[in-house]
Amino acid sequence: MEKEKFYITTAIAYTSRKPHIGNAYDIVLADMIARYKRMLGFDVYFMTGSDEHGQKIEEYAKAEGVSPKDYVDNISSQIKDVWKSMNTTYDKFIRTTDDYHEKVVAKIFKKLYDQGDIYKTVYEGKYCVPCESFYTESQLIDGKCPDCGREVIDSKEEAYKLRLSKYQDRLVEYYEKNPDFIKPESRKNEMLNNFIKPGLQDLCVSRSSFKWGVPVSFDDKHVIYVWIDALSNYITGIGYDPDGSSEHYKKYWPADLHVIGKDIVRFHTIYWPIILMALGEPLPKQVLGHPWVLVGEDKMSKSKGNTIYADELAARFGSDAVRYYLLSEISFTNDGSITYESFINKFNTDLANTLGNLVNRSIAMTNKYFGGKVKAGEATQDCDKDLISCAKKTVEDYYKAMDSYHNAEACEIVMNFAKRCNKYIDETTPWALAKDESQKDYLEIVLYNLLESIRILGRLLSPIIPDCSEKIAAQLSTDNDSFDFYSVKEYSVGEASPLFARLDTAKVLEEIQKEAEAAKEAEKKAENVTTMAEISIEDFAKVELKTAYIKACEPVKKAKKLLKLTLDDGSGKDRTVASGIAAWYTPDDLVGHTVILVSNLKPATLCGVESCGMILAADAGENDVKVIFADGIPAGSKVR
Repeated sequence: MEKEKFYITTAIAYTSRKPHIGNAYDIVLADMIARYKRMLGFDVYFMTGSDEHGQKIEEYAKAEGVSPKDYVDNISSQIKDVWKSMNTTYDKFIRTTDDYHEKVVAKIFKKLYDQGDIYKTVYEGKYCVPCESFYTESQLIDGKCPDCGREVIDSKEEAYKLRLSKYQDRLVEYYEKNPDFIKPESRKNEMLNNFIKPGLQDLCVSRSSFKWGVPVSFDDKHVIYVWIDALSNYITGIGYDPDGSSEHYKKYWPADLHVIGKDIVRFHTIYWPIILMALGEPLPKQVLGHPWVLVGEDKMSKSKGNTIYADELAARFGSDAVRYYLLSEISFTNDGSITYESFINKFNTDLANTLGNLVNRSIAMTNKYFGGKVKAGEATQDCDKDLISCAKKTVEDYYKAMDSYHNAEACEIVMNFAKRCNKYIDETTPWALAKDESQKDYLEIVLYNLLESIRILGRLLSPIIPDCSEKIAAQLSTDNDSFDFYSVKEYSVGEASPLFARLDTAKVLEEIQKEAEAAKEAEKKAENVTTMAEISIEDFAKVELKTAYIKACEPVKKAKKLLKLTLDDGSGKDRTVASGIAAWYTPDDLVGHTVILVSNLKPATLCGVESCGMILAADAGENDVKVIFADGIPAGSKVR
């Protein structure tokens, strides 16, 4: 019999910066759901990826002195590395710079234009660069972006718009016929009350003020804006094409679940359904808008210095520990919080003490008292029957929580059963039973009950902390995947091996603090922050300054901060200088200008480039550098 399909996606990560722990929650939550569905026998297709176009990317690339494609190649690779560190099992990673995606996006735009759903106009209003969103004055909050709270800029440019208003009634009807389309319920109410009922405004779907994007095929002044480009990945990645879609697309679309952050629910439940309606394609079955991960009570921000990265946590504590924290601390509806202190406390309390200790001592006692082998026996005591009943109830409650994507509740249900198992040990006192030969049969029953409970625990935990689940199965020496008690008739366990070693909180926090301080110090050294001592006129006379004309300039591939300059210094021979100004200038900004050169500086090799000299520039403000130009002065003129 053919398996029932389940197509699940995450929001594709934006390639502006390496993803932090909050961004990683998306992929971890989706991976838990994908693993759970596979466990139930579904034919799962799980897709994630990276969103790689837009004005912000163009600006970041310029600041780094590299091409936009080189910039996104680097960040996309970092995203994959972070997802790998979280032990995720996606089937495909799509990039919006993939050739097939760009071609189909251009076709989608043309189709919508040809049928009158997209039209050309002039947009004038407020624009948020980080969010890449346009707003009317009334949509701003205290004059700032309603989504991220940052400053907005006045924007006026020619643009194509999508007729959202045309589909408003159909969208409301879809909401009514599919009450579970948006989860949690509060997100749906927000969409209806804040955006749909006041009346949908037509949506800008092209830009003409920058070039880094998919070109509009019939108007080369425009690139296709993020909403059609990025959102379409969910169908282009599985084979959609307006000219004829693949069998793979026909099999898996519509998506069963889009897993996204609450801040982009509007785009996935208003813009995306309307794009699909206009294309004549089925709508996704459900969109899950999960809460955020905060650091303490704040959003993560590089400027605040409170960013925590998932891969760095995994390198220190293991991927399972990071997955468990995220899935157990971030509830269905409310934002969760992470600090190093709370992380370590959760690790010690749940993973090391409750779960790890249970598994370790149960297997150790089985080896000690029965040489590692025990058989199933009839439950005779009330505590035995209660444990077995608790196991059954745990499985039932777990299914309900997981089926409705209440991940934190599912984690709590499983950990409560582990606590019940520890209580069972206290109730039966196996060490005391072992001293009484007449209690040997009951001792075997007790240990069997514990091992069978641990087996079920390991199975329940497999979508949440998969490595730990595998270790439990290995120590129990069984791959039985039933959730029913008494499924394994006899155990022959391996050696007890700790799953999670308890952490010394003070020691770990001290290590983290020292590493942070060392990183800051290294960053300062990299920036060459020095205090200059006074020099004499004779010292200054040793520096030879002359003007030099910039004939050519190019980025240094191995270094984001460096530009390679080819200079005419009046000597008749070209001179090469490597300058760390790529964050502020592109090659086109520099070629044709005359600069001031320190010409008698000892040559140095920087990232493979032999630099013979240095050009003068000024610190013109916080994070702002201005090259000192001497245009109009002949090359080789002495500066004194």
